[in-house]
Amino acid sequence: MNTPDIKIRLVTLADAPALLHIYQYYVQQTAITFEYDTPTIEEFEKRIRNISLGYPYLVAYADNKILGFAYLSSFHPRAAYIWSAEISIYLSHDVQHHGIGTLLYNELEKIAAAQNILNINACISLPKTTDTHLPMSSIYFHKKNGFKKVAHFHDVGYKFNTWFDMIWMEKSNNIHPSPMTPFIPYPQIKKDFFA
Repeated sequence: MNTPDIKIRLVTLADAPALLHIYQYYVQQTAITFEYDTPTIEEFEKRIRNISLGYPYLVAYADNKILGFAYLSSFHPRAAYIWSAEISIYLSHDVQHHGIGTLLYNELEKIAAAQNILNINACISLPKTTDTHLPMSSIYFHKKNGFKKVAHFHDVGYKFNTWFDMIWMEKSNNIHPSPMTPFIPYPQIKKDFFA
């Protein structure tokens, strides 16, 4: 697969079944997400709607096949955190290591800058030893894309009869002005990114 064939667009609710199919693999086969049960399609659609109220939710596809998705979301609901966002990504498990994740992240970072988001944070589960349910690929991917580890929590997730750690990685704009310009919800600027 060549990355020039891959396109990025905004999510639609019609994408929910394909996205849920991708996510289901991570719920059932990995400790990348700490969810035990695959959400219903109604719950997944609700998540898409809620995230899209303030943040970009993007889909990567080629030849009309969805290959993965990524989005920004609220880092914390309290007002002072608004200039920070959490980033999440899920790729179809059979198309990793083709640059799709980097394409999605690059687009999300451009949008984050336009929203006046200064810090992008990733919550990543971490195995204590080699574990078939949790490869290190997510950590390597974030490091490659300029994220740095900023926090480490021990034994916070229990799945597949195993305790897993969790780390936060961050990519931060080194300039944090004061006073700060307001956060701009994504729907107000999406016309600048996707027609």
